[in-house]
Amino acid sequence: MGWHKEKHTGRGWRILVDMSDRLAVSVLDFVGMRVGESAGSAIARSVELARRAEQWGFKRYWLGEFHSITGVACSATAVLIGHMASATERIRVGAGGVMLPNHAPLVVAEQFGTLEAMYPGRIDLGVGRAPGGDSHAMRALGRDMGKGDAFSKLGVFSERIEELRSFLGAEKPGQQVRAIPGQGSNVPITVLGSSCFSADIAANLGLPYAFAAHFAPEFRVEAAALYRKQFKVSAALRKPYLIMAVPVIAAETDGAARRLFTTAEQRFLRLIRNEPVVLLPAVDSMQPLWSAAERVAVESRLAAAIVGSDWTVKAGLEKLVRQTGADEVIVVTDAFEQADRLESYRRVAEIAAKLRIDAEGGEAAAAVEKIPS
Repeated sequence: MGWHKEKHTGRGWRILVDMSDRLAVSVLDFVGMRVGESAGSAIARSVELARRAEQWGFKRYWLGEFHSITGVACSATAVLIGHMASATERIRVGAGGVMLPNHAPLVVAEQFGTLEAMYPGRIDLGVGRAPGGDSHAMRALGRDMGKGDAFSKLGVFSERIEELRSFLGAEKPGQQVRAIPGQGSNVPITVLGSSCFSADIAANLGLPYAFAAHFAPEFRVEAAALYRKQFKVSAALRKPYLIMAVPVIAAETDGAARRLFTTAEQRFLRLIRNEPVVLLPAVDSMQPLWSAAERVAVESRLAAAIVGSDWTVKAGLEKLVRQTGADEVIVVTDAFEQADRLESYRRVAEIAAKLRIDAEGGEAAAAVEKIPS
């Protein structure tokens, strides 16, 4: 089908989706810190990854938002986006995402309007309703826990998205408050979530939807189906656009990838134990490190992970697209060694370049070329 792009005119909502039959792949980064590593060092490694991702043809580079969590350096998401955009030239850079209950929509619009002014046509804004931290962090962020955190409620979340869109869209007659910069910038918004509720919001607003299967994979198939079924055509999007976030480790062999994946498993193990989620070196076996119950908990969180050789990862991506109809896969790769992380992303880019999507059914098919074993 080829690529569909609309000029950035500042009028109306731009449709910024990949209309080719190639499986689009992107990067989701939480700026993980290795044990004993400084935030500056972790950010520098992310810059290196962003530059390589651009070279390898990844569609976008998104950064998360977490607060008061030792082991990730992505609390100031908008600042990081500006830094990554300045270090690259073409790749789209954005939030995966801004946790909207933590911020006034006007401030978000001003921040991302400013980013769009500096890096025209390259900025994305994914918005979610998770806290991005524990209850103590939520209180410090000013969320009113005494009212059951009303900002996270689905109706309020939807209203805040609409308010955000009003600050990024064309100015309306009589509008008293404007985002400057931001008004008329039309920074594209994607709804993030991990449930059928968030899928329904994205569908009813006619916005792209990104499902967080990298940590909450249980409802990925159901949410994807609901989003497509309920989708309403909007000024932003003519048809549904689904991004599926999954953990991926690609390596020379299944065994090598499986060993590297123990870094991600250790991270989730520390998360459920309420310990710092720093990146730890890979181990030969997780067996001595977790109890039977902990293993079940970690494996359920990582059930959508695709781990293995090129052929195994190719099969995993094909299965994911068949199950969910994903238009794009955004990849989370936790590896202790930077070289292993970069190599995994390089392999994913090569694999994805040889996959094609059925434009109607969202089904991936392998191209004729073989992937070197």
